[in-house]
Amino acid sequence: MTPAEVEATARAAHAGQTDKAGRPYAEHLRAVAEGVRARGGDEEQIAAAWLHDAVEDAALSAEWLRGAALSSRTKDIVLAVTKRAGEPPEEYAARILATPGALLVKESDLAHNADPDRLAVLDEATRTRLTEKYARMRALLGLVG
Repeated sequence: MTPAEVEATARAAHAGQTDKAGRPYAEHLRAVAEGVRARGGDEEQIAAAWLHDAVEDAALSAEWLRGAALSSRTKDIVLAVTKRAGEPPEEYAARILATPGALLVKESDLAHNADPDRLAVLDEATRTRLTEKYARMRALLGLVG
């Protein structure tokens, strides 16, 4: 798939979805992809950034991903950053760290999720819970400091 096709597929898959603040979900996908690009990521990582929540959110199936015209590396990154039900955060972080290219995608995802402007519109309890959750994952991934 071309970069434009990946973006269009991700936008279509998440059409109608919103983030916790009620913003179109595609804004988050774009921000993560742009964050990967700004951090020096390559086209495979940028494609994975566009698709990073697709399987987790059931916007696209794992079967679709397996058959998609994407590189094995892009598919591996998407699957690495896809949280599994009941999975401890330590196992999730270990899978990301073990998958070449995945850490940069997750770092960009966490950076956008923890953006103070995004968090500011949430209620205090949600903001606190998410801030702690993102900080813990950053620590597990060695992204502190």
